[in-house]
Amino acid sequence: MPERRTVALVTLGCARNEVDSEELAGRLAADGWELVEEAADADVAVVNTCGFVEAAKKDSVDALLEANDLKDHGKTQAVVAVGCMAERYGKELAEALPEADGVLGFDDYADISDRLRTILSGGIHASHTPRDRRKLLPISPADRQGAEVALPGHAQAPQDVPADLPEGLAPASGPRAPLRRRLDTSPVASVKLASGCDRRCSFCAIPSFRGSFVSRRPSDVLGETRWLAEQGVKEIMLVSENNTSYGKDLGDIRLLETLLPELAAVDGIERVRVSYLQPAEMRPGLIDVLTSIEKVAPYFDLSFQHSAPGVLRAMRRFGDTERFLELLETIRGKAPEAGVRSNFIVGFPGEGEADFAELERFLTEARLDAIGVFGYSDEEGTEAAGYERKLDQDVVDARLAHLSRLAEELTAQRAEERMGETLHVLVESVDDEDGAVGRAAHQAPETDGQVVFTTAVGLAPGRMVEAKVVGTEGVDLMADVVSECREEAGR
Repeated sequence: MPERRTVALVTLGCARNEVDSEELAGRLAADGWELVEEAADADVAVVNTCGFVEAAKKDSVDALLEANDLKDHGKTQAVVAVGCMAERYGKELAEALPEADGVLGFDDYADISDRLRTILSGGIHASHTPRDRRKLLPISPADRQGAEVALPGHAQAPQDVPADLPEGLAPASGPRAPLRRRLDTSPVASVKLASGCDRRCSFCAIPSFRGSFVSRRPSDVLGETRWLAEQGVKEIMLVSENNTSYGKDLGDIRLLETLLPELAAVDGIERVRVSYLQPAEMRPGLIDVLTSIEKVAPYFDLSFQHSAPGVLRAMRRFGDTERFLELLETIRGKAPEAGVRSNFIVGFPGEGEADFAELERFLTEARLDAIGVFGYSDEEGTEAAGYERKLDQDVVDARLAHLSRLAEELTAQRAEERMGETLHVLVESVDDEDGAVGRAAHQAPETDGQVVFTTAVGLAPGRMVEAKVVGTEGVDLMADVVSECREEAGR
């Protein structure tokens, strides 16, 4: 019997990439590959790259080079690049980085096993020629469903997948069963709600390599959520490039409002979180669902990007300080404890001192729980890269440093406002070094801080408990356990 080939998946970038990696893991496991955690223990290391901004691209290149070094010291025989950077640059990346033994685009995902076998056997699979993936789908959203276009994270297991799949692989119980293999044991998992984006923000290249917006069918999202619950997942986070557009290509722009209660009712799921919301597309009905349904987190990951109207128009976005503050007032009027996070770009071409002051005013009044600040840099292929009135780099750097300091102060103040609150906290990890750590409803994984318990006694990953905030450290909260939540206590 031939020895099973081993593969390790190294994932960089966002939660969407994590879902894509688990799809690739599912395909490989179904075809007989053995999945290992460490690249040094694998015959082939597959690096799922990020191609969003320069810093992320550098991290991806560094990860590929690090994996390549293993070929001289360990079992690793090949290093293969997949993901957004591989899709965006294709042949160009392969020529610039000969250390990668293969550069595979999204269209290769369905045949990932064959591609890796070819590369391991010394063969060459030609790197793809990048193309604008928006042009692969019909202009009309209603015509996109069923189109034969690769959509990472949307894969369904074919009916001919054997029933005796490796442990942890989603079963092929029907033609629309999820094709996915979990790569960790966290009680939290992301679920793709859609892929692509129809917005044309002048600073963003993502639609060109992720394509136009395509929703997953509600039955697929529900089926995957049920399977994840069977795997021990307690919280799901719905991800896409723009969740507020969900359903528009299925004939119902309000589909998310009806899907969320169904997801919250899945047995074993304790929390449903929605990420990536566009302020200009927020609807009263969606706000109502996000603030009133039990087990749906009152959490608003709003993509503001700026608040000065002139800068927003140059970004091809909508809104202004007053409209954004009104939106936040509406949300907190329904759920005072709601969590809100956002990202902002400073130093955008044409951003004047008055624009920057307006952004400062917004942040000071908005009381956000988490703030990400980025300095503007040209992204090739974007409209903004051709704009005039570019700011000197030292100005961009100074504004970035200033706003980052302000953001740190403001989010720490917001955390202090939660002193004395009793929160529902999902325990995520318990160990001797860090004690017990979890997250409340206003804290998304990896981005928004965490809750550190004052004692780990009786706590275990996946438990949902009530905890009272007794201290803060920056955006992190210190809390005493009050009791187990009703769902846990009733078991």
